[in-house]
Amino acid sequence: MLILILYFFIFIVAVQISYYLGVFGKFAFAKTQKITPKKIPISVIVCAKNEEENVANYIPLLAEQNYPDFEIVLIDDASSDNTLAIFEEFEKQYSNVRLVKVKNNEAFWGNKKYALTLGIKAAKKEYLLFTDADCYPTSKDWILAMSSQFTMQKTIVLGYGKYEKIPNSFLNKIIRFETLLTVIQYFSWAKIGQPYMGVGRNLAYKKETFFNVNGFIEHMQVRSGDDDLFVNQAANAKNTTIAFTAESFTLSRPKTTFKDWFTQKRRHVSTVNYYKPFDKLQLGAFYCSQLLFILLPILLLAFQFQLILVLGLIVLRYLVAWIVVGFSAGKLKENDIKFWFPIVEIVLIFTQINIFITNIFSKPVLWK
Repeated sequence: MLILILYFFIFIVAVQISYYLGVFGKFAFAKTQKITPKKIPISVIVCAKNEEENVANYIPLLAEQNYPDFEIVLIDDASSDNTLAIFEEFEKQYSNVRLVKVKNNEAFWGNKKYALTLGIKAAKKEYLLFTDADCYPTSKDWILAMSSQFTMQKTIVLGYGKYEKIPNSFLNKIIRFETLLTVIQYFSWAKIGQPYMGVGRNLAYKKETFFNVNGFIEHMQVRSGDDDLFVNQAANAKNTTIAFTAESFTLSRPKTTFKDWFTQKRRHVSTVNYYKPFDKLQLGAFYCSQLLFILLPILLLAFQFQLILVLGLIVLRYLVAWIVVGFSAGKLKENDIKFWFPIVEIVLIFTQINIFITNIFSKPVLWK
């Protein structure tokens, strides 16, 4: 029996190494990206619902972008606080701000995709750049950096939405590591030619691309997924690229309690059920192999079965994974996370199992 477990463990290690070197290595060892200014007209789209504090702080940062031709489309999704009033002041203050007021619709009540669709239709520019109300760019050249990756063929640009560092917070390290691992995955699969998701905190595409797939219509009944489900539907090897220069990043304030972050991740994970079959398969295989890599050696080591071989396989997998994560973290300016990799990974694996089980028995809370 133990010999069969050993063989299975060897297989799992091989799967993990294949993922890290064969897939994630495509991004980790990619050449440094350059910014080639295109100066194409851009509509920056921000959808907000009860975000008065965030929009007051962050919209001015968007208005200060160094870019020759852009507008900011502010969508108020039936807010009950002062978000709309703040947006109206910005509309008076900045000549390139366009305001879209969304009232609750009985058919699409509380559906962010409905509000976004109205904003996209109102946008005057053909190229659209999306961020969230609680996000802000890390550079005044954010629009320049993201738009520079558009070409005649590449009409979807996947960006990186970072989270702020909170000193002496282990939860913050978990959040940022999970975000790092997620972007390594979707950047790498995009480079391979199998793009499967993006994040609304930092995402760009042509308006034509949106309407070619009838927008969000295929998954309008799913309250979340205006970013990843759209990309999963519309993206392919020919039309999708990534942006990973430092100027292209956005920043968000992370959750500060485990409960809030857990609720947020439940919402994010719930959309995976609607991914294409191959994408669900590759994600499932990776996370299952992660879990089995932790569990199987515990049994083998408990019986001290082939101790040197088992320890050698553990070290090999961690070495390969650490190198790939380390190079990726360097590209994304997240170097401090890699030193916590083994510990944070284990915590994250079991947290994801908890999220998966919880989502089976109850529905996550969606758009506010």
